[in-house]
Amino acid sequence: MNNIVYQVHNNLYINLTNRCPCACVFCLRNKTDRVGQSDRLWLEKEPTVQEVEAEFEKRDVSSFDEIVFCGFGEPTERLDAIKEIAAFLKEKYDKPIRLNTNGLGDLINGRKIAGELAGLIDVVSISLNTPSEKRYMEEVRPSFGKGSFGALLSFAKDCVKVIPKVVLSTVATTLSKEEEEECARMIEAIGATYRIRPFE
Repeated sequence: MNNIVYQVHNNLYINLTNRCPCACVFCLRNKTDRVGQSDRLWLEKEPTVQEVEAEFEKRDVSSFDEIVFCGFGEPTERLDAIKEIAAFLKEKYDKPIRLNTNGLGDLINGRKIAGELAGLIDVVSISLNTPSEKRYMEEVRPSFGKGSFGALLSFAKDCVKVIPKVVLSTVATTLSKEEEEECARMIEAIGATYRIRPFE
């Protein structure tokens, strides 16, 4: 059974795709096939926009805090679907909408995309993961190769200009204190918020 919309804590998550250009050494997909109140996040097929919207029609969305684009893949692989679904959610529900992303959406889509998210996404949460390109290539292993880390930082800077809240995160226990401090300085210079997310 495909879990298209699933609950984590008091938020509703949208699982749009299993495609991702990264192969992070710490990726949750390496260890489990579910997160939160889901059965299985490996999709037999990618859901249509209409299928996602139908899942929301079945729920009492008013009881949840936030709606999040995040599943077992990189959401910006389906940028057009994000925009269409977010517009539907904005019109129908008064809930903040967050995009969890690896920050490589510009490379995936072959253009700068932050401006296309303006007015639709309230929070962009980007997985920074490391303070340097060298470590990034070792830990994240992006299929786009060198230049991926720079593209991520460029996307973050673009988002700060048009999205109300931008968060860059690293994973607890994967970096030294010095590296976390380096990340904090880098993120402050961008004008975003730093979050150290728990290793699950």
